[in-house]
Parts: sequence; C-alpha cells; structure tokens
Amino acid sequence: MFKVIQRSVGPASLSLLTFRVYAAPKKDSPHKSYMRTDELSLYSVPEGHSKYVEEPRTQLEENISQLRHRCEPYTSLCQEVYSHTKPKVEHFVQWGVDNYNYLQNAPPGFFPRLSVIGFAGFVGLLLARGTKIKKLVYPPFFMGLGASVYYPQQAITIAQVTGERLQGYIVLEDLWKQNFQKPGNVKNSSGNK
Repeated sequence: MFKVIQRSVGPASLSLLTFRVYAAPKKDSPHKSYMRTDELSLYSVPEGHSKYVEEPRTQLEENISQLRHRCEPYTSLCQEVYSHTKPKVEHFVQWGVDNYNYLQNAPPGFFPRLSVIGFAGFVGLLLARGTKIKKLVYPPFFMGLGASVYYPQQAITIAQVTGERLQGYIVLEDLWKQNFQKPGNVKNSSGNK
C-alpha cells in the first residue's frame, strides 16, 4: 500500500508547481516562410460556387414591413421632437436641482421673507374680487410691494427700468398720435356742439 501512495503523490505534487516556459527561435536557423491557412490540408475549402437565394416573404413579414413603412414618418417626427425637447427638459431639471440645493442651503431669514411676500400675494388675490384684470394685477402688485420692503435696492432698480420703459411708450404714443392719426378720426368735443 505504501508504494501505491508513493506513486500517486509524486505526480500530484508536481502538478502544484507552476513555472513558465519561454520559447525563442534559434539564431542560426534559417527563416521559414509561414503557410497560409488555406494551404493546410485541414482547412481546405472545396471549390464551389454559392448563390444567395432569398426566401419569399411570409404574410406576417409583409404586414410588418408595411406597418413599419407607414409608421416611419411618425417615428422620425417623434425623434425630432425628442431631440429638440431633451435639452430643454435637461435645462429645466437642472434648474429644479439648483433651486432645490439653494433652498436646502438658504441664507438666514430667507423663509420668513418668502412667507411675507407670499402672504402679500394671497392678500392681493383676496382683494381682487370682481374683474379678471384685478385678479391679474393685484397679486403681483402686492407681492412686489412686499418684496420691496425686504429688497429696497432691487426695487429701486426695477422701478427705474420700468419708468424708463414707460417713458419710451409715452413718447411712441405721442409720435403715433401726431403722425398717423387723421384729424377727421379724432372726435373733437368743440365740434360736437
């Protein structure tokens, strides 16, 4: 039994050894040209002429082909809309993420100011009973009034820019009246007497 164990342990222990063997050509051997794979007998390809024969389409394949051709304009339109919409959606998402990060790290006193401005807009909405114009004008006016309490410098800048634009509109209105209105179209209070 000892001989059987000895004979089986010897080859098994040699299999646990690992070593590398590097092969290099001899320096004095002449350079041999390598054979191509088609020259080898194992890889010989029989001579023959093959011809591609297309199988006739089934009814299902024909219907799917017609459906694809009919849907092609719509899919290309959807791809164009997607390619135009994707940057806008990404910009909107980034804007939302930026605002969320700003609100997470808001400066001190931001939320009380925001609540006062929002409450002023709500009061404007409550006072705007009646016409739709009041509902459009009162809430932004009251919110602007509330914001001007907390941000006076920005309110002054906005008022100056708005005043300059209003002056431009007044000048354009005067030019319109002087140059393009006919005297017969304007009702004169002295002419009605």
